[in-house]
Amino acid sequence: MPARIAALLHTVRIMLGFGRHLAETAKHRSASPDFNAIAACFGTGRLYAILAHLQRGLLRATALERVLLARAARGRDIGFVARRERAAATPAAPADPPAEQSAEAHVVLKAAARPSRPAGWNDPELFMPTLEELEAQVRRRPLGRTLVDICLDLAVVPGFCAGPFWNELFDGIRLHGGSIGTLMQEKVRREEAFRREQDGKPGSNWDWLEMGREALRRVLGFFIGEAVDAPFDPMSQQCTAGAATATGPP
Repeated sequence: MPARIAALLHTVRIMLGFGRHLAETAKHRSASPDFNAIAACFGTGRLYAILAHLQRGLLRATALERVLLARAARGRDIGFVARRERAAATPAAPADPPAEQSAEAHVVLKAAARPSRPAGWNDPELFMPTLEELEAQVRRRPLGRTLVDICLDLAVVPGFCAGPFWNELFDGIRLHGGSIGTLMQEKVRREEAFRREQDGKPGSNWDWLEMGREALRRVLGFFIGEAVDAPFDPMSQQCTAGAATATGPP
């Protein structure tokens, strides 16, 4: 297994384990007032919207896992994406072209414009992509962008992660062309949307805003990437199974 692929697979499989755990328990957890701490990461308390995001997130993570394994099977590792440097100064705007040239350029640009996406195209309740579609998406863009999308669909945020795992995920996003800024901006936007939703509900519970780390652990069941939760990391399961086989009776 190429080293960089192995490292990224470890990250993806931990997120897969957490996403499956949350999807399996969301219906039961949603009845608890403390579930608002998780719901805020989705921007809504509507259970079906949360489950749709979790389903898409699991598909995204599975698609990324399959692409990585296929690449490893060919003996090829993944590279890091160099950060783009912003231009020091904005170039001066060109002079206005003649009227005939401007009209011709307008026709060319109009013909090359991409078709507009349908309303709600990024809402998993309305449009659920297939695994094959997501695999194709993973292949044509930086892997870090897919990691960010997985985080947003599975509620993987810094406050829910064990410190070492968040550092691992942070590096995976940054080194593979993703944006931590995009993740955090969307996190803030969703929390604001959730606040507005709760404002319209009589007797809304706002305790989630003041929850400490131990309270969050009780809501989640465990912090993402905690060593004590090795059963949720398939790679750890494989190591444990291998050890058991090696030391078992003949």
